[in-house]
This record gives sequence, C-alpha cells and structure tokens, in this order.
Amino acid sequence: MSLLDKIFRRLEPQSGTILQAVWKNAVLAESANTIAVDGKRYFPPEDVRWEFLRPSDKETVCLWKGQAGYYHVEVDDERNRDAAFAYPNPQSAAAELKDYVAFWRGVKVRAAEAGVGVTPTAPGTSTPSTTRPEA
Repeated sequence: MSLLDKIFRRLEPQSGTILQAVWKNAVLAESANTIAVDGKRYFPPEDVRWEFLRPSDKETVCLWKGQAGYYHVEVDDERNRDAAFAYPNPQSAAAELKDYVAFWRGVKVRAAEAGVGVTPTAPGTSTPSTTRPEA
C-alpha cells in the first residue's frame, strides 16, 4: 500500500448520523455529512453556524493537509480561543477538506439529540448565519 493510499484512507466521509459541535450549550455546527480525519470530525462550511466564530491570527501547517486557519468560538460573551480550524487551500491529498471546519479545545462533538432540529437558531436571531466572518 502506497503512502498516498494510506493518507486517503484517513478521510472517512460519514453520512446519515447527524452530529453536532457544541460549546456552552450552543450548537456551533450540525451535519449529517461530516468527514472523520485523525480523530476529528470536519463539518461542511454550509452547516457551520458562523455567527459563533471569529477569525483568529493563528495558523499552523500539517504536512499532508496544508495550512490551517483558526477561529475563536464566542458564546454569551465567553471566548474559546482558536477552538475551530479549517483548511481553505488544502494539499491535494486532503482536497475534500477544503473549508470544512473542525473543533477542539472543549468543543464536544455528539450525536444530535432526538427532537432537536437540524438548523437551530442562536438566541436573539430568527435564522442561523451561513455567512463566514471576514478575516
């Protein structure tokens, strides 16, 4: 098995099960179409609630995924620094991850609770935001 074959096997699309990324009881992302990579779940950008994310200056580099940009998560005036990240221009081996968002630093990824809608709204808003914050 070649190195590229091993890398591609690390990208595991999942559909069907609705997963949520949750911090401080706020649903940051919710999707039935996540991708599992190296123990993290990546959410499609259209399923991320961007109103909870603020651009960060932090960047890191993964040899096979490329350069990651980070976001702070903000809920009820509390900030979780650099708790979300994405690969806006991934290496070719990770092209499927383009703009998908992963969470860490205390953000829990869980199966959606029964009876909870797929597109919940933030307090004080009528619809979820699908607009990515400007850097």
